[in-house]
Amino acid sequence: MHSALHHNGGRADSPALHNDSNPPTIDGDTYTMHALMSAPPASFDDPTPINDTDGTYLRQAIAWSCTARARGNRPFGAVVISAEGHLLAEAYCNTTETGDCTGHAETNAVRQLSPRVGRDALAKATLYSSAEPCVMCAGAIFWSGIGRVVFGIDAERLRVFRGERAEQRDAELSCRDVFAASPHAIECIGPALVEEASAPHIGFWKV
Repeated sequence: MHSALHHNGGRADSPALHNDSNPPTIDGDTYTMHALMSAPPASFDDPTPINDTDGTYLRQAIAWSCTARARGNRPFGAVVISAEGHLLAEAYCNTTETGDCTGHAETNAVRQLSPRVGRDALAKATLYSSAEPCVMCAGAIFWSGIGRVVFGIDAERLRVFRGERAEQRDAELSCRDVFAASPHAIECIGPALVEEASAPHIGFWKV
């Protein structure tokens, strides 16, 4: 993990990973998804079971989302891991710090990769995101050639947090629709670790 902050890539001192018994915390408070969404709509996708390796790296992305929030940004984080298990990139959303509206976690991670990592390696790599990639980030993932994505909270659940304020709404197009239009395969797994990935968003969005 890198220790120096890289504003263009959204990196900072590495946050600690979280486990099931210790969900991410903000300002000393432990949040639960149940309090906010006691009766989620039936249209929500069921959480996807993932293996221990995917869980480790997805929790790393979730930890970066906590870092983003702590720095005053929207709570999103991402890491990219090679097929051999090497860290290729790590980033968080830094739109508030930089004023760059494209400074989303996944796009910041992709910026770190190109042209440093070849497309053959990226085709076998996995991008882990604390939340379902937006349309822009899905496009960046496509153009990078990354072949696999694992994400935490899905866009539908995230919209409950975003509410109806215009500046907080997203383009309602699934990343899977973007990936499906790709001429090369992009595997997409999620939502996963939904409660852990949701925790940094509780109390953050304006209502």
